[in-house]
Amino acid sequence: MNLRNGAFQTLTLFSSLGTLLCCALPALLVSLGAGAVMASLVSALPQLVWLSEHKVPLFIFAGLMLASSAINSYRNRNAPCPTDPVEMKSCLRLRHWSLVVLCLSLFIYAIGFFFAFVALRI
Repeated sequence: MNLRNGAFQTLTLFSSLGTLLCCALPALLVSLGAGAVMASLVSALPQLVWLSEHKVPLFIFAGLMLASSAINSYRNRNAPCPTDPVEMKSCLRLRHWSLVVLCLSLFIYAIGFFFAFVALRI
């Protein structure tokens, strides 16, 4: 695990978080009867409207990032760690947290995908 790998995982998390902001947050607020909160949120952050208008490219980008991150994590699952006990423990801990971030990103992406494309049909 190196710094590039951690930055890649972080970028994946933020791209999937963008899908959550574009689609799941507005649907949640409106379904809870907080339309006024959503209106004030959109007036404070007009970028949310842009994200919602471009949700298909956003989901494609986030999906590609998640897929490449999962492939990268799978390839590095058995990569050797340093022999120094402290560095080895740090390497294994970083590998564990990288997997946690990937799973969290997949979960966030799934929630955003549900509200963007599936919940509209229900």
